[in-house]
Amino acid sequence: MRQLYHYWICPFSRKIRISLREKALDFKLVLENPWKRRHEFLVVNPAGSVPVLEEEDGLIVIGTYAITEYLEENHNKPDFLGQDAISRAEVRRLTEWFDIKFNKEVTQLIITEKVIKRFSKSGDTDAATIRCATQNIKHHLQYIEYLTDRRNWLAGDNFSYADISAAAHISCVDFFGDVAWDKFPAARDWYSRIKSRPSMQIILKDKIAGLVAADHYGDLDF
Repeated sequence: MRQLYHYWICPFSRKIRISLREKALDFKLVLENPWKRRHEFLVVNPAGSVPVLEEEDGLIVIGTYAITEYLEENHNKPDFLGQDAISRAEVRRLTEWFDIKFNKEVTQLIITEKVIKRFSKSGDTDAATIRCATQNIKHHLQYIEYLTDRRNWLAGDNFSYADISAAAHISCVDFFGDVAWDKFPAARDWYSRIKSRPSMQIILKDKIAGLVAADHYGDLDF
């Protein structure tokens, strides 16, 4: 069976988990704590980052972009990139928005302060950084509301990697209760639709040693 090296509170790992389940591809999860830089894992991926996909024949695909492109080329039903060049360009644009911009301004800050520092014992939590991230996310939620007011899903009529990427990042932040859903009802409605999908429900049921999710985290009705 194919294996996915992942970490629970890693948006990129979650993105691939959602994608694999949406495509009905069986896989086994292999937990990897990136901060430990385990030698055996560094042999697989010298960068020491997750996700890493290992196929049954031994093929190894490293990194969220490489894996999603690989999946589309080899298992493109359902299609999450779009049927034409314009659609694919918009999906990739928004995927980059969340995987780079949102990650830098929100996800990475929250995970570093609330997870990495705690388990790697690399310093005290910086409350100012967390406040900055919770302010930054408001801009992104406004943009989600702008998009969903004009489209069925973020990139257009169809569910795509744009939605998967956004939901993967937001779910990591929402785990800690750092999303002001009451101020962004349209974004909440969009996320509720994704929470109701079986691929996401499995992630919302994760039991993570040493961490406790916000009360509403797994509640489909918030």
